[in-house]
Amino acid sequence: MFDYLLLIRNELEWNIPILMTAVFIAVLYTILVRQTTKFTMLQKQPFLFLSSLGLLVLIVGSPFAAISHLSFSLHMIQMSILFFIIPPLLLLGIPKPVYQLLWTVILVRSFLFVKPIVALFIFAILFSMYHLPTILSLISDHPAIHNSYFFLLFILAFRMWWPITSPFKKLRTYSETKKRYAFLSGLLLLPACSVFILNALIDRMNNPFLTQLMTKLCLPSHSSSHTLFPPLVNTRLDQLMAGILMLGIHKISLKAALHMGEKN
Repeated sequence: MFDYLLLIRNELEWNIPILMTAVFIAVLYTILVRQTTKFTMLQKQPFLFLSSLGLLVLIVGSPFAAISHLSFSLHMIQMSILFFIIPPLLLLGIPKPVYQLLWTVILVRSFLFVKPIVALFIFAILFSMYHLPTILSLISDHPAIHNSYFFLLFILAFRMWWPITSPFKKLRTYSETKKRYAFLSGLLLLPACSVFILNALIDRMNNPFLTQLMTKLCLPSHSSSHTLFPPLVNTRLDQLMAGILMLGIHKISLKAALHMGEKN
């Protein structure tokens, strides 16, 4: 394993543009909060927002982004945090007065134009399609398409979490059935999360589907060392852990967001 890590040492770098963008957003958020509320930066909502920004930098802008390509489990942890933890934390971390101020921004109003249930279905479909070998092969060979695909999923994730995290009762389209909405969310995302669990429990030999998927995950086209290092882990245990981790993180995130959304 040490040899493998040496081969990807050039990939273990921080993404400066992402880091600078996060710093800019944090500064802008601090200014808006101080101008519209009496909050201090040590209170709950600022803490949630800034913590989510820190997680975002860690997941997509740190060396972990490269390391996550080395196994199913790490890859699923990355995607789970990116889509199931960061969006609800960011939304829960925005005070109501700041939302009211942002409502005048055209981009924000356009974002709210898409119904959450529609965003949820689109996200579930695109998220499941991402792990199909044909789709993954296509987007992995084109970094611009891959980044755009992930960005679209990230934006859809925010709208998908909106009914649970919004501080506006009138905007909570599913306020009376939030638990049903949460259940539907888990149901729609179940196929993508459970494919690895089923394979680990049923298949005794390497699955060509997952072998091709693992190759793409561990040999990203944009990596300077993509011809050098093979997958570190390609076992049934890794597949099982990947599925369990994603299901668990999503379920915990739903319960936590429901609880915090009621108090927000």
